[in-house]
Amino acid sequence: MKFILTTALFFCAAFSLAQIKKTLPSHPAAYTGKTVTVYTTAANTNLRLSQTDQVPFKELAQPTEGEISVFVDPGKTFQSFMGIGAALTDASAETFAKLPKEKQEEFLTAYYDVSKGIGYTLARTNIHSCDFSSGSYTYVQEGDAELQSFSIDHDRQYRIPFIKRVIAAAGGKITTYASPWSPPAFMKSNKSMLRGGKLLPEFRQSWASYYTKFIKAYEKEGIPIWGITIQNEPMATQKWESCIFTAEEERDFLKNFLGPTMASAGLAHKKIVVWDHNRDLMFHRANVIFDDPAAAKYAWGMGFHWYEDWSGGLPMYENVGLVNKAYPDKHLLFTEGCAESFDATRYQFWGLGEEYGRSMINDFNNGSVGWTDWNILLDEKGGPNHVGNFCFAPVHANTQDGSLIYTNSYYYIGHFSKFIRLGAKRVGSAASRSQLLTTSFINTNGKMAVIVMNQSNQQLNYNICVGKNAALLSIPPHAIQTLVF
Repeated sequence: MKFILTTALFFCAAFSLAQIKKTLPSHPAAYTGKTVTVYTTAANTNLRLSQTDQVPFKELAQPTEGEISVFVDPGKTFQSFMGIGAALTDASAETFAKLPKEKQEEFLTAYYDVSKGIGYTLARTNIHSCDFSSGSYTYVQEGDAELQSFSIDHDRQYRIPFIKRVIAAAGGKITTYASPWSPPAFMKSNKSMLRGGKLLPEFRQSWASYYTKFIKAYEKEGIPIWGITIQNEPMATQKWESCIFTAEEERDFLKNFLGPTMASAGLAHKKIVVWDHNRDLMFHRANVIFDDPAAAKYAWGMGFHWYEDWSGGLPMYENVGLVNKAYPDKHLLFTEGCAESFDATRYQFWGLGEEYGRSMINDFNNGSVGWTDWNILLDEKGGPNHVGNFCFAPVHANTQDGSLIYTNSYYYIGHFSKFIRLGAKRVGSAASRSQLLTTSFINTNGKMAVIVMNQSNQQLNYNICVGKNAALLSIPPHAIQTLVF
């Protein structure tokens, strides 16, 4: 049976790739006369996902040394695209509920409508409380290791109705996964959901069963759960909900408790994602878990965050690529990132969007199959948050006057999510100058989406080159473009 299923999946993937290749021009000069449509978002302008140009391809035998070029090779394909989205937290759900009905509809259209909005297809949510909840809570009564009191009634006030609205706005389907921030206090060494601590050995089975109860309870509500991550940020002791798992502890919990429990509960088809923390330590975590066959068989792949950057280091993009090369059978998924230290005077600080652009381009180029922002919506204070850990979201709601505030991060993300659709394949692309960052995907309908980001202070003219064809384009300073052809 395993051989049959694996063979079927292989032929399914091969058929999808074959369908894409059928849509590609068969001759290097076949793009001549075809048109590149350009969409631009740029600093110090009114351009926001705006169509700014349509330029025909012309024959170009050899780019010259002095020209700036972006090279795309549709014949070199890599990972399949899983989607882009954000976390549907308690904070987002509570903020959404405070909006007037017409603003709720505007918000849902802005994020989930592919023609009028940016077409999100991916979502993350929290298993009981996290920092972006109005208070700490669990789904069981204190001390109930048998989980007989398990109930998601808390989530029925805001979060479940919100997620159902999102699913409807996304056309009836969205890939949703869930993450815990901490086991209940009685299961932990420090007897608190906050400030780290560890899962006590005697509660490992009870905690493993907790995940299965969550999945089944949410699915009974009509919210399909694609998968789970084992623990949000397992190496961070935070003032909010947190729990420490060493690499060996996460490996052993997965192979001895969570994996077998999911299987025995009829949930073996649900995906389990390990790590769910920063890029800095991900290679070590991958080595420990994926090198153990008994643990690796339960792991779909690895999730990662970007906060090694925001905590004073440099982005460790190359670590994503190292894991991808070392474990090509495992998937990589960006599971959280946001701009911290909320300040309402910085809503339109351009660097917020550029951080998203840099991360998304580098993460996709290093093998990520999807990308999940943190809170999809927050209020005018950067919350609600029960420990004062306020931060930015791409869209904020002013709950005093019912307005929505779109930051440039929303538009930067949209340059990817609107034009790269489910099932797309990343293709080979590179820029000839470091001022430009680029990544490229070919959609299942044959449409190419090439993202180009200008980090410099100068307007740059550049060629988009495909085979022996090129179109001469221009990108403003501190701008991002999507080229569709």
